[in-house]
Parts: sequence; structure tokens; C-alpha cells
Amino acid sequence: MMESHTRATRCLALALQADSASAWQELGRAFELTLTPDERGALSVAALLSLPPDHLSDVVEAFKRVAGPPIPPLFSFSDEAATWADYADGDELKAYTLAAYNRMPRADQSAFLDYVQGRVAA
Repeated sequence: MMESHTRATRCLALALQADSASAWQELGRAFELTLTPDERGALSVAALLSLPPDHLSDVVEAFKRVAGPPIPPLFSFSDEAATWADYADGDELKAYTLAAYNRMPRADQSAFLDYVQGRVAA
């Protein structure tokens, strides 16, 4: 077995054992690091095909939902924000970004604008 497959298998076992939202979210990240897109796609298809039709329709509906509010960070605020943004739709991204920006102190707003407009490096 390839080392990347061994790591992916260990991560799956840990997520199954923990059985929490954050564990499943971290499993997705682990799969991105250890499996190819083709492997992840095949794994997804196999998992979906194993579901009874009524459960499969629930899963499909879940993909149509929005990301919801960000959850407390597992590693760092930046890490969690980036993950949340991957799942958020455009309206959510705009709403949370504007609300966060409006609550920043003026100096932070200015620094944020400088950063996003490319006037300063990260």
C-alpha cells in the first residue's frame, strides 16, 4: 500500500472514531493532502452508491444548502476561515465579509483595503 493511502486510511479511522463535525471536516482536508482528485472522486462515488435512496436525497439536498456560520477554529482563525470560505456561497461570503469589515477598527479597515488592493504584501 502506498504511504499516502496508509495516511488516508488512518485519517478515516480517526474520523470514524471521533464522529464529530470537525473530525469529518478535517478528514476532507486530509484526503486533499493524501489522495489524488481521481481517488477522492472514486471514493465519493463509492460512498454515495452505498446509501439507500432516501438517505442519498438528503445528502444531495445538503450540498444545496449554504455553509452557515463559521465554527470555532480547530487550528487557527485563518485556517478555519479559509475552510469555511471554501463551502460558503457568494451571498454568504459577501454578508460575512461586509459585517466583519464594518466591525473592524478604522486602522484595520485601512490595512485590509491596502492588502486586498495589493498595496501591501501578505
